[in-house]
Amino acid sequence: MRTAFALIYILAAGPGLAAELDRTPLEAATVDGQKVRLFPNGRWEFVDVAKAAEANKLAAEYPENKTRPIEAQGGLFGGVGRTIMPGDKDYNRGSLNPKVR
Repeated sequence: MRTAFALIYILAAGPGLAAELDRTPLEAATVDGQKVRLFPNGRWEFVDVAKAAEANKLAAEYPENKTRPIEAQGGLFGGVGRTIMPGDKDYNRGSLNPKVR
């Protein structure tokens, strides 16, 4: 019985252990010869610091990359609802239910 549990554990933990070992980015080159770094999660970046900064500056202009700050409150799935920013009078006000206050 112990052998069966050990075998199940090894089979279940194997892919996770292999994924931990394969987290290092790969160095690659684009078709036009620019050096890039490829990450296992699908993200990539330029190896050259100046090109990486320029790409980040350009990417920040796209609306899909403008997400709400982590300290903001509210906002449901897909931007439905109101997002309350720090400094707003309604920020961190708690419940309006008098039984809960």
